[in-house]
Amino acid sequence: MTRVSLIAVVLTGALLAPRATFAQISCSREGLQRAVDLYVAAQTKGETSGLPLAMGLGYFENHAPADINTGLIKTAMTIDHHRSVIDAATCQTFTEVIVTNKDKPYVLGTRLRVNHDKIAEIEILWTTTGYWLFNADSYLKYATTEKWEVIPAAARDTRSTLVAAANAYLDAFLEGKKDLVPWGYPCNRTEGGAHTGNGSPTDSCDVGVPSGVNIANRRFIVDETIGSVQVFCTFGAGNANGGSGAPDSHLFRVENGKLKYVHTLTHLLQANFRGGGPGAGGGRPGGAGGQNPLPGGRTGGAPPNTQP
Repeated sequence: MTRVSLIAVVLTGALLAPRATFAQISCSREGLQRAVDLYVAAQTKGETSGLPLAMGLGYFENHAPADINTGLIKTAMTIDHHRSVIDAATCQTFTEVIVTNKDKPYVLGTRLRVNHDKIAEIEILWTTTGYWLFNADSYLKYATTEKWEVIPAAARDTRSTLVAAANAYLDAFLEGKKDLVPWGYPCNRTEGGAHTGNGSPTDSCDVGVPSGVNIANRRFIVDETIGSVQVFCTFGAGNANGGSGAPDSHLFRVENGKLKYVHTLTHLLQANFRGGGPGAGGGRPGGAGGQNPLPGGRTGGAPPNTQP
């Protein structure tokens, strides 16, 4: 083979070879994990140029359309821990992100939707200092001691079982029918940073669940391999008698059909409650502290004193 021919072959191969950066994005489990990895890298840098974004990308924060160019995804973060739910059936992922930086702490819930080889939607529900029961250090402490390992195939619950368990838990907030919830023991719940359970085999997630609150606008991301179901929802339908309607996230771990872990994030300023803060007599119904239901209000925009 002549030198010219060899160069031609090499150049042709280089042109035809897929670009490793974006080519692995797909709706397979491996492709979705690749999307998550790219998101975590982008959030760490506060830079989205490494993301394979679709034309017409949908970018949302706290259930509302937002501008990605000024969004929280552009804030660089030192991520202490993250955990993801991979849903190949709907081409979606959910990633729980914990940042304990003293100046800019966050706990995020980020949804990605992949369309073929591009990220078509990015949705971030964020909480930070001043939001409902927020404590990133506490959230990190408990999230990192829990076991969310892969469940053997023969022991996995079905998608419908996982969704039914999540719905039963959330339904209890409206009619108070807690006997229909598949409570597991032990079960631990972390809400914003507040935690129930002390390591006892009788630890229960059946705490602080009131009636009369409609957990509305539910959207599900399901991962049977780790027994997990993520629900984006609103805490109430947005009226004084049925919860604030604040953007909300509930992440469940289910084992053998029973609840094992519950993680909750609510994008709602603590100061929006009567009394102005924790311990002052106000709070979201169902909080880990067992506070009474009072009307709050949905909030949006940038977190206070945290944008660069």
